Amino acid sequence: MPVLKFQNVSKVYDNVTKALTDVSFSVEEGEFVSVIGPSGSGKSTLLRCVNRLVDATQGSILLDGRDITRADKNEIRRIRKRTGMIFQHYNLVDRLSIIENVLHGRLGHKSALAGAVGHFTEREKEDAFRILAKLGLTEQAYKRCDELSGGQKQRVGIARSLMQEPRLILCDEPIASLDPSSAKVIMDHLSDINKTMNITCILNLHQVDVAMKYSKRIIGITLGRIVYDGPPERLSKSKIHEIYQSSEGELITDAGC
Repeated sequence: MPVLKFQNVSKVYDNVTKALTDVSFSVEEGEFVSVIGPSGSGKSTLLRCVNRLVDATQGSILLDGRDITRADKNEIRRIRKRTGMIFQHYNLVDRLSIIENVLHGRLGHKSALAGAVGHFTEREKEDAFRILAKLGLTEQAYKRCDELSGGQKQRVGIARSLMQEPRLILCDEPIASLDPSSAKVIMDHLSDINKTMNITCILNLHQVDVAMKYSKRIIGITLGRIVYDGPPERLSKSKIHEIYQSSEGELITDAGC
C-alpha cells in the first residue's frame, strides 16, 4: 500500500482560481520525491492538501489507505501528528530556545493542558537532544531562535519535525531562503534522514539541479497539472522547458548543492 495516493485531485480557490487540476500520483514508503515547477504552479497547494492546511475541492487523498479528504477534526489532528512539515520561513517561535521549539514537535501527542504548561517527559527531552546532536545543534540548544542563522533555523525546523516521529515529512521550499552552503547542509540532512530512518520525504523545490542531484523521483507541475513523473535521468531539457514554460538559460537555479 502506498504511503500517499492522490486520485483525481483538484483545488479551486474562491470558485475561480484553479490551483490543481485532476492530479493523480502515489508515493511509496521510503521515497525521496522532489516536486518542481514555477511559482504559482500549485506545488505548495499540493503539499498543504496532504495535512489538510488546504482542503481539496475534488478527488481523494489516501494516507496509509485512509481518505483524508473525509477526515473529521480528530482524524486531522492524528494526521498532523505523524506528518512533519518544514516551511520555507521556518515557522519557529523566535523568543523561545532551540530546545523549546524542538519539544513543540510533541504537542500533537499531548493533552491541551500538558501542552499549555509545557510539560515534557525526560524521555522526550532525551530524544530532543539526540536529534539535535544528529543535526549538529547540541551546543546551541539553549540559544534563542531569533539569534540563529537561516540554516540553523531550518535545522531546528527539521528537528521539530522529527520529534513528531513522522511517517511522512513535507518540505515546502526548504532551501529557498538559504545561501548555497546552508542549502547543501539542509539537503544533506534531509537525504540522510530519508536513508537512515526510512522516512518518506516530499519536497517542493525551485532548483532543478538540486532536485536532480538528491531525488530518485521528480514530479513536474505546470498550471496545476502534472506534466512529468519519473527519475531524474529521464528529465530532458525539453521537458524542463515545458514545466517552467521557459527559454534556454532560464532553467536551473544553482543552489550550490
